[in-house]
Amino acid sequence: MILPEYVTLERLNVFIDDALIEDVGSGDHTTLACVPVDQKSKAVLKIKDAGVLAGVAVAKAVLDKLDPGHQTEFHLHDGDPVEFGQIAFTTEAHTHAILKAERLILNTMQRMSGIASMSNRFAFEVEDLPVTILDTRKTTPNFRFLEKWAVLLGGCTNYRFGLYDWIMIKDNHSDASGGVVQALRNVKDYLEENNMFINVTVEVRNFVELEKAVEEGGFRRIMFDNFDIHLLREAVDIVNKRHETEASGGVTLKNLREVAKTGVDFISSGALTHSYESLDLSLKIVR
Repeated sequence: MILPEYVTLERLNVFIDDALIEDVGSGDHTTLACVPVDQKSKAVLKIKDAGVLAGVAVAKAVLDKLDPGHQTEFHLHDGDPVEFGQIAFTTEAHTHAILKAERLILNTMQRMSGIASMSNRFAFEVEDLPVTILDTRKTTPNFRFLEKWAVLLGGCTNYRFGLYDWIMIKDNHSDASGGVVQALRNVKDYLEENNMFINVTVEVRNFVELEKAVEEGGFRRIMFDNFDIHLLREAVDIVNKRHETEASGGVTLKNLREVAKTGVDFISSGALTHSYESLDLSLKIVR
């Protein structure tokens, strides 16, 4: 499969190494005490819930790290819809490797699959409307690249990855600058002085800020923060396609479609990565 550019083998290996150091530490003493070091076992990854599967490629990378000679048959793949009772993969490997890998694989896949499943529900809710659903930076520190990957697997779209790849003038920036107009002017000067081109989004909280921002210009997208539905529809009309429009703040599955029908081009929701339920999975050794 084609991976997003931010999911590199190097980044994945660093994540796995750090996770194993955290979990295994000086050794898996339970397994060392109970299981002969040269024993091999067969194990299966069981699906115990309905949703969208994510993290299979991570599981393979973990097994590659712990037992390069493992023999694994993948029955399901990243992005596949799944239901209770299915088997994602069957592996034959050293028992010590399987038991070290178990919690890392499950923790990663359960969370990624939960995010992919939530993203899929968002995407399905508005699939007939001309709107794009975006994720946010409301992610788990050092786990962001996997969470954003899961968003893609669920059918939604990544927004900026961090503070460095998209300028977003939010309320705190405007207030610290002395207002939205001054913030926009500061950004313009900064980009010119540093010979940089970065997309700019400006957040507005009311129609006064909206009118000032549109008059000043200097941005690609305007974000309406926590606008009521009727105010959001009016704000989209005021912009009138001169800029991309985005709705943000308090967007859930319950109000998503109503927000989308206002005509905004984008809807960003932190719920994709902070309000999901992990997909129930288990990794069991076959006796």
